[in-house]
Amino acid sequence: MAKSGILGLFEKPPVAQVERAIAEFRSGRPVVVQEGDELLIAIGVEALERDAAAELDAFAAGRGRLLLSVARLRKLGRARKAPGVVAFPALDLDRLEALSHRTDGKLDAPVALASAADIAALELAALALTLPSVFAIPATKAEAQGLVTVAAGDVMAFRARAAADMKLISRSPVPLELAPRSEFAVFRGGEGMRDQVAIIVGQPDLTKPVAVRMHSACLTGDLFGSLKCDCGDQLRHTVRQMAEGDGGVLLYLDQEGRGNGIANKMRAYALQAQGWDTYDADEALGFDLDQRHFDFAANMLKQLGVTSVRLLTNNPVKIAALKEAGLDVAADQRVHGRSTAENVRYLASKRDRAGHFIDFDQMAAHAPAQD
Repeated sequence: MAKSGILGLFEKPPVAQVERAIAEFRSGRPVVVQEGDELLIAIGVEALERDAAAELDAFAAGRGRLLLSVARLRKLGRARKAPGVVAFPALDLDRLEALSHRTDGKLDAPVALASAADIAALELAALALTLPSVFAIPATKAEAQGLVTVAAGDVMAFRARAAADMKLISRSPVPLELAPRSEFAVFRGGEGMRDQVAIIVGQPDLTKPVAVRMHSACLTGDLFGSLKCDCGDQLRHTVRQMAEGDGGVLLYLDQEGRGNGIANKMRAYALQAQGWDTYDADEALGFDLDQRHFDFAANMLKQLGVTSVRLLTNNPVKIAALKEAGLDVAADQRVHGRSTAENVRYLASKRDRAGHFIDFDQMAAHAPAQD
């Protein structure tokens, strides 16, 4: 049997190789990104440790460069429409940390245009839910040997492929406190290598517009009742509303922290505790307003037989995403949580900076009763 014989029966080469690269990068190991003849060793800034800095600096031999996102460059005072590259002839970890994610960072060097390989390396960091800054070293074939190598184009196409390849893998009735007649359907794929869940509440009539909420997972709010957001209120209010009405579908999407991941969400929370606005905190870390994608959510709905929706959301981006994916958005309806002393600035920022449909008077009038 050929070396790849049995493996070839099960994997789709481009997707599988990107998945390997995501796992390596997330584990703190270097990955080679290839674009044509260019080979780029990419290392997440989180993976750089002081006890290995000298050896890595010797290996880089003056070729090192720091890849920065558009948002991080903007925070550093260099407004650009594309990611940029800062030369790092010597691996100074203090300077690297200052430029990549510290709030006191000051850009002290020119910024060059990022190559296709550079941009793919930053996308790999996003897929791995790490900080969106990458230390990169142009490499020879000999230097890249033994490292997982992935094509830049495959990295950039990964999200769309993962959304298209989503599969329903299991489903079962799960009675809920607020909705005794509910069913959980689990899909594999969509974002990275994570599973996504659809909760079908009651028996919605698929021949009519179905009540739908796309709810991004929020560990702190949904599970622990954090006062910093209104996510838990929105989740429970939506389930109750569907159960008391004609049913519906709640998509519980693994997109913690507006798609940044739980670790980066906590980094942003730490900045918010110092007085930073939620979006300014994300920008300081290198993130734009919102990193979430909803094409795979539309795919989930289609596989469940939903073609027309009444979307329960305050977010205009979600409305536009489902329309773009070919679903009929027959209506959209606001979802109210509580405003608290701890979340009022956050809610106002979502309204004023991201265009969310939030009316504090309506929130006060329709705030859900607390169990």
